[in-house]
Amino acid sequence: MSATTAAPAHATVKWWTKGDWNGLFGLGTNVLLNVIVLTGLCLAVVGIPSDTVYGRILPALGIALPLGNIWYAVLARRLARREQRSDVTALPYGPSVPHTFIVVFVVMLPVALASGDPIKAWRAGLAWAFIVGCIVLLGAFFGPWIRRWTPRAALLGALAGISITFISMRPAAQMWQAPWIAFIAFAFILLGWLGGRRMPLGAPVGLLAVALSTVVAWIAVALGWSEILEPSAVGDSVSNLALSLPFPTGDVITGLGDIAPLLASAIPLGIYNATEGMTNVESAAAAGDRYSMRQVLGADGLGAVVGSFLGSPFPPAVYIGHPGWKAVGGRIGYSLATGIMVAVVCFTGLVGVFLAVFPIQALVPVLLFIGMVIGAQAFNVNASRYAPAIVLAMLPSIAEWAVGQIDNALAAAGTSAAEVGTDALLGAGVIYDGLKLLGQGSVLVGIVLGAIACFVIQGRLVSAAVSAVIGAALSFVGLINAYEVGWNASPAVTLGYLFLAGIIAAFALQARGEEPALDDEYLFVDGTLMRGLELHGNLAGAEFAEEAATAAKYRMHSIGDVHPGMYEVGEGEQGAAIAGELYQLPADVLVRVIEGEPAGLYRGPVELANGRVVPGILCDRELAEQHPDITEHGGWRAYRQAQPQVSR
Repeated sequence: MSATTAAPAHATVKWWTKGDWNGLFGLGTNVLLNVIVLTGLCLAVVGIPSDTVYGRILPALGIALPLGNIWYAVLARRLARREQRSDVTALPYGPSVPHTFIVVFVVMLPVALASGDPIKAWRAGLAWAFIVGCIVLLGAFFGPWIRRWTPRAALLGALAGISITFISMRPAAQMWQAPWIAFIAFAFILLGWLGGRRMPLGAPVGLLAVALSTVVAWIAVALGWSEILEPSAVGDSVSNLALSLPFPTGDVITGLGDIAPLLASAIPLGIYNATEGMTNVESAAAAGDRYSMRQVLGADGLGAVVGSFLGSPFPPAVYIGHPGWKAVGGRIGYSLATGIMVAVVCFTGLVGVFLAVFPIQALVPVLLFIGMVIGAQAFNVNASRYAPAIVLAMLPSIAEWAVGQIDNALAAAGTSAAEVGTDALLGAGVIYDGLKLLGQGSVLVGIVLGAIACFVIQGRLVSAAVSAVIGAALSFVGLINAYEVGWNASPAVTLGYLFLAGIIAAFALQARGEEPALDDEYLFVDGTLMRGLELHGNLAGAEFAEEAATAAKYRMHSIGDVHPGMYEVGEGEQGAAIAGELYQLPADVLVRVIEGEPAGLYRGPVELANGRVVPGILCDRELAEQHPDITEHGGWRAYRQAQPQVSR
């Protein structure tokens, strides 16, 4: 979690900074890669005619994606001006990577094979994307509530699972196909982005990495040492350039005529998209940029709906990777520039030119770096005791990725898991059925399992049992750990979750009367650490959770009118509710807070008005009682406002 940087009051927030070059070449490369991949899948796998791909699908992306990039740049600028900061980074945005493969292989390809009509398959994809967008829009209303009650370690752990598998593994494997090219780009990325080294002449890291590795590849081709690039392909791709603009049609409505088969994947994938959006917003908040969940999910949902009517079956989404782009200096401009670049590429058919000019091994190290950053973030911003929960949350994504690898390998051999049989696979050491069931709805499964583990670690056994019951309900309707959506879709898994909930609940009953568990990833502050006050800078990097108040069992004194001193009263003594603020913070920020506290203050358990117990800033009672009692004001901020003579 990075510290935030304050901008001078009334300072102009810059649309472009030097670091935006890194963000542009990083995110731009990422989005370009995905556009190249989805173009190839449509043409080669589904068999969609090229005039539909270049005349309908890509131009639709050329509208849907830039609109999202512009929107997130606007949100970032608003946040920077509201919080007087110069380090706000816009959320990255592009075509959803998991959805790209799912809509191709799970939705469009089966329709194309069954009907022999790739246009019908494309229309089914449009209808599927429309349904996904509608579900994400619903998530905009429920997402903030889910985020508030779900442990951060569970959300970020599920995201780390995606980053290690679907984001990192394929680029890593592609790098080793031609390491003599990839390692050139990777060296600059490691030194510049991970090591913080300045590049020659101050050049952007991403530009230098891609450009030099591409030059080396073309030199090798020119000297006859390699055939990794085809010179004639460049000329062919340039000759095929043409301007194509999007237009809405009723193809999506036609596709909705056969909606039932689409729901089995659209419902869980729509929930997945909403959940992934929540985890990415959480990831950005952990890096210091707190965005509105509703505004983000609303934009994602509208992007999918608008894109489907224009001709794109690929739902866009906020990308995983905000902390990575923030770390390399990306701010607001990189998002806008990426949107403009995507529009030009999609409207003109430049995808083919880029594919011909740049070797894939020069581009994929960027994706590997982003996967590294996101995977590490889950561990960096949470206390070390949550590491087992994070690992547990990662496992479903690993299982889903492994099943995909197995299925693809068997398909290449002209067979399938069903034809080979689970017993034969088990005999070869491949627990296919278990992996497939674990990986169904992987993001949701990871969050549920991670939440159960987090709550157990915190000693909040009732919350852990409730999370297990939620897992049972989701599996019962087939949204997780099931092969299809439907009632009683996965009875064995549902029963397992219920057994898990019952055992945890039994221990919770046994633990009644024990002291409430300390929710130690939070900190309640009641004095000069609050927003706008003198020591608030010590909380740089922490995430503001909410305004809160204590239970009515505390008293507060003014220590020399410099800071307050709050303590808990004894049984039978008169106390009051004290207003303050609740923050979620990692260990390094906590250390800075403790080191910066005045003498006599310490970190101890504070009971909030809702019964929750969190760490807070308390004062030695003997010291506090030597100073004026200000409890009647209900908090330090109210006391300060009632004392006009005190300098603020």
